[in-house]
Amino acid sequence: MTLLVPVVLPVLGALVHLVFGWRRATAWVSALGSGLLLAAAVVLAVHVTRAGPQTAVAGLLRADALSAFMLLVIATVAVLATAATPAYLRAEITAGRATARTGARHSLLVQLFLAAMALAVLAANLGVVWVAIEATTIVTAFLVGQRRTRAAIEAAWKYVVICSTGIALALMGAVVLNFASANAPGAAGLDLAALAAGAHGLDAGVTRIAVVLLILGFGTKAGLAPLHAWLPDAHSQAPAPVSALMSGVLLSVAFYAILRVKVIADGALGAGFARTLLIVMALASLILAASLLIGIRDYKRMLAYSSIEHLGLVAFGAAIGSPLALAAALLHVLGHGLAKAVLFLGAGQVLQLTGTTRVDGVRGLMARHPVLAGTVGLGVLALVGLPPFSLFASELGIARAGFAAGLAWPTIVALALVLVIAAALVTHASRMLLGTAPAGAPPAASPTPVALLAGLLACAALGIAAGPLPVLLDSATHVLVVTR
Repeated sequence: MTLLVPVVLPVLGALVHLVFGWRRATAWVSALGSGLLLAAAVVLAVHVTRAGPQTAVAGLLRADALSAFMLLVIATVAVLATAATPAYLRAEITAGRATARTGARHSLLVQLFLAAMALAVLAANLGVVWVAIEATTIVTAFLVGQRRTRAAIEAAWKYVVICSTGIALALMGAVVLNFASANAPGAAGLDLAALAAGAHGLDAGVTRIAVVLLILGFGTKAGLAPLHAWLPDAHSQAPAPVSALMSGVLLSVAFYAILRVKVIADGALGAGFARTLLIVMALASLILAASLLIGIRDYKRMLAYSSIEHLGLVAFGAAIGSPLALAAALLHVLGHGLAKAVLFLGAGQVLQLTGTTRVDGVRGLMARHPVLAGTVGLGVLALVGLPPFSLFASELGIARAGFAAGLAWPTIVALALVLVIAAALVTHASRMLLGTAPAGAPPAASPTPVALLAGLLACAALGIAAGPLPVLLDSATHVLVVTR
């Protein structure tokens, strides 16, 4: 029953909005559900670290330390996004860009989105993981196009077409892997634990094809190059809370699937094959983000390209494959989720206050909205990896692991690109936050962004003292390390 709760809770929240709509009495249902989801994730994390992996529903659901950690990421970012949603939707309705019906549809789809992501990380079977990740595409396509402007609809269609192509590649990979499993000793099928345990018996040639298709397919949904083109448009056009969830959680859940595939690949083919593929995709993603962020003109697209950078860093850590690198990559997933949720929620409030997403259209934000500007500024510092925020510790861990693994040149290239990206982000953000406010724009009070402040505090606390989290990270790392 413990494993069913994280999937059932969001479904119940969706039913509430389906029946009662979005109004004063139901506006906080999503936030309450996310809080309960976080509590369930904490309980599950404690349980699996003490008693080991848990199964349910005739073996269809399975949670180990990695699943529990990813569920914590989902729930933590969901709490921030859903807590900021009522104020965001009220502002949209007041401005005439949305209605109560829009709010109900938005909340219903977000809850289904959370249910699909929870199912993806708790599924014991690769086929079920594929179905859950495909379900997120269907649900979020409507959220990306929520504003129904020309740009939003184009972004939604682009998202559907490119992600459907990627997910089709992943489906082909799953079919090929199932063929390899059917012709190997045992009866693993697509059961992830059985495949990992019996990977040495898989045919190397067939498995190699399957791994390429699966990593490219799920890599598309994770926003990694070369099939990344959907991400900037979708993230920039989606409502702010949805952008926070897509960047902070959806990309990480897709990469979770890649991590599961990598365990199988390392057992069947050795560490070198998946490592090479992931390093190429990681460096390509970093090069792409660095080249485009230098001259970026839209601050929401700026945050989207930053997501490509950070998933590239996670991919690089996974490619290194040592316990330190994997622990740092997982920590980076959580830190990035917190920082990016803060920044996308802040960007949504900036858009509502200024009416523009252009970097050169926002000036002197600190003078007019000091609390909002302060949280956005600190969020950018967290994103570029300055202490005390957790991204500093995770990036340092990935770099140390890269040098220790003999990957000095790729690590140096990655660090150089990260510095270029950091300089670009700080430059663009400083232009928006500092300077003189435009003429005719007197200071105006803005609501205190509580969710933004909470996200920043959590990110800083995680960088200073991770508390009991290292125990869970250590257990999750053991799930991913293959001994031959």
